[in-house]
Amino acid sequence: MNSAHGHDMRFGVLGPVEVLKDGAGLDLGPRQRRLLLVRLLIEDGRPVSQHTLCRDLWPTDRPTGAASSVRAHISRLRAVLDPVRQGRSTMLVSGPAGYALKVPREARDTTLFEESVSRAREALRNRQLPVARQEIDAALGLWRGEALAEAAEHAFAIRERTRLDGAFQDAKELRAAILVQQGETEPAIDVAETLVLKDPLRETSWALLMRALYSAGRPVEALRQYERFRDMLATELGLDPSPQLRDLHTAILRHDAAVLGTAPYPPGSTSLTPGPDFTAAGTCPYPEPAAAPVVPFVGRSEESARLTGLLSAAAAGRPQWAVVAGEQGSGKTRLVEELTARAAAAGFTVARTRAGQALSGNRGISQTCPTVQLLDALRQDGEDSAEDEVAQKDPLGTVVHELTQGPTLCVVDDLDQAPQGFHRLLRRLAKVLREAPVVFVCTLRNPDAPVSSVLLADLALLGATWLTLEPLTVDDVADLLAAHGEEGAGEEAAALHRRAEGQPFALAELLGLPPGRRTGPQAQVPAAVRNILHARLVELSDAARTMLTYAAADGAWLDVSLLAAAQGLAPDELLPLIDAAVTARILVWDADPDGRGQAAGTCRYRLPELPRDVVLSTQTPSSRQLRHAALARELAARDGDDTDPARLARHLREAGPMAPAAGPTSNPTHLRSL
Repeated sequence: MNSAHGHDMRFGVLGPVEVLKDGAGLDLGPRQRRLLLVRLLIEDGRPVSQHTLCRDLWPTDRPTGAASSVRAHISRLRAVLDPVRQGRSTMLVSGPAGYALKVPREARDTTLFEESVSRAREALRNRQLPVARQEIDAALGLWRGEALAEAAEHAFAIRERTRLDGAFQDAKELRAAILVQQGETEPAIDVAETLVLKDPLRETSWALLMRALYSAGRPVEALRQYERFRDMLATELGLDPSPQLRDLHTAILRHDAAVLGTAPYPPGSTSLTPGPDFTAAGTCPYPEPAAAPVVPFVGRSEESARLTGLLSAAAAGRPQWAVVAGEQGSGKTRLVEELTARAAAAGFTVARTRAGQALSGNRGISQTCPTVQLLDALRQDGEDSAEDEVAQKDPLGTVVHELTQGPTLCVVDDLDQAPQGFHRLLRRLAKVLREAPVVFVCTLRNPDAPVSSVLLADLALLGATWLTLEPLTVDDVADLLAAHGEEGAGEEAAALHRRAEGQPFALAELLGLPPGRRTGPQAQVPAAVRNILHARLVELSDAARTMLTYAAADGAWLDVSLLAAAQGLAPDELLPLIDAAVTARILVWDADPDGRGQAAGTCRYRLPELPRDVVLSTQTPSSRQLRHAALARELAARDGDDTDPARLARHLREAGPMAPAAGPTSNPTHLRSL
């Protein structure tokens, strides 16, 4: 703290600019004056010329009296910051080079933040976890919003804001690492998932998420996150993960507890240098991770039995092919994992690829031919099959040789995302493999994808087993709850089934929440589910997202004419936006809305609970009020027979101060009666 004229003062820029004197906030005046204060604080005591201040405060449409305005703002800032000065101010000074704000470093919240983070790093290095937690919480508690909030759109603040945002990200990663070491893995996972959502290409955040998941006893999910990041990095930048992250991936595959230790912090690191290298394998061991909690496998007994039967047929030397189709979260991965466990126990070699890339080895994504990728998956020795001279001369023959060495299960995940060359390889194998102890299981989300159509037609002619994973039933959810020790939860099972739409992934994530947070008024959206839904929303156009905000405000069932009218659109203009949301798996087309097998004329579009909650969470309170007001206005204008009084009353109530009054476009009878 700074003692200026007997008063403790603190200057804050980790949020809207503020100045506290003896703990009380000072009145800094209008926006331009606060912006001027931010500009001077950024310079850390260095003078800024009057010309530069005029240019930075008014980058466009500079008034003719800009210089006079700057002098007036300086005078009033002096009066507020240094009111009892004797003579010239020693805090806000002027000279030939311009104006400078002389504030001791210890009076800035940025300094307090940096010092607390530095102490937290030091405490973590010394294994003083309570002290590290206290310091990092204190550091993050100094943030009141976006850094340099007033100057967010001004060029002069870009460098400092980037520096502070990076420091904030480092601090959040540090807090998550401390949480992991304290055994609070679920909060650490929440923090890490938020970080990767904010900066999807920041590798240290992904490494931290992998570590947190592994420490929580969820190694399979940790490996999935690696694949997710690897695929995104290849797609966006054409790059591989770093060697350190690949080493971490290998350590998780091997359950190498000696390697999966606390990530070391570089000696001498400070809070505003790049964050700890969470991708490093680490030398300071974690406590032995708890065994992975086994999520009960329910509702897939028939599918599991059919796939298991293929193993017996293959062991007798008859090649088998299967296709497992289902949307994201339908349980394809879990079904295949159960199969691979049975196959491994029966002595099968298990090879896996995802989107045409081998999951074994340690070379990251390679832009090599599909045959080499499949050989890498089959051999699992870490060697680069591209350097195999025999494979180079006869690639297909080499693959067939590997497949016929013994019983083999080849899992091809995400077939519809694999390149065309990989599909051609599978078609050739389907034709030449007539007597081999091999099972191929291909999973895909979209069986109608053009890239897979020819291969799927070939497999159909071979009599491939085809499984389409439907949502779990309410009884399946009840079995899941019973397996969790929650007996007699019939209503809860129905509510969970409705909220998760019967999707196993969403159900598993919901069951990870406290019972009171799964359904009902206090229900939360699990972080992993929220991230997936956010990613789907980002892919939609602005117009489609806007349409969804109106739909979410109105309720579960889409009233197309109401939504169109509220946005000033014709219904046929709204339909393409609805179709896009259906394709993105945000909306669903419900062919039997009442569950009673009714005629097709009763079909309706529906916004399920979890997507609706996520859409609502993206809006500010005032935005939601505006949506409710627009919907209420259109409802009130409808004829009496078409208006639901309770629905109108809810929108008027939720609109708050934005609620429409009776007017020429409203039905005054409806509004007066409410």
